[in-house]
Amino acid sequence: GNFGEAEEGSQKTYDEILADNENVDEYGRVYSTGKRKTSVARVWVKEGSGQFLINGKRISDYFQVHPREHALAPLLATRTAGFLDVWCTVKGGGTLGQAGAVRLGISKALSLWDRSMRTDLKFENLLYRDPRNVERKKPGQKKARKKYQWVKR
Repeated sequence: GNFGEAEEGSQKTYDEILADNENVDEYGRVYSTGKRKTSVARVWVKEGSGQFLINGKRISDYFQVHPREHALAPLLATRTAGFLDVWCTVKGGGTLGQAGAVRLGISKALSLWDRSMRTDLKFENLLYRDPRNVERKKPGQKKARKKYQWVKR
């Protein structure tokens, strides 16, 4: 429906807007997936006290400072940190890839939850799936681009 916009004449409450949103399930959660490199994150966002769990652990226990800041970027961009609970499971890849997957999942969930947040997220480039991946190793070479040492004779 018209999420984030009140119709003329009738002022809707926040609960009514959430009830009209087809992306919100019966528990008040919005689900989304995020991907980055080989990591896949399943993310649920709902109204709450700002609790953030990844694979059952608090975000401070799961990520170091840099990946944590990376994952929290969508909440800071939309100024919703502390008002929403985020619960996610993430598989595959390394630390920063997982943080990127969580970041995209949160961004997509927030844009589904409240359409008015889309502009803030787009401005920060948070709804963008980073297409960069590891380049494949070529035959006859040491790595993707590194060659074996050239021997004249």
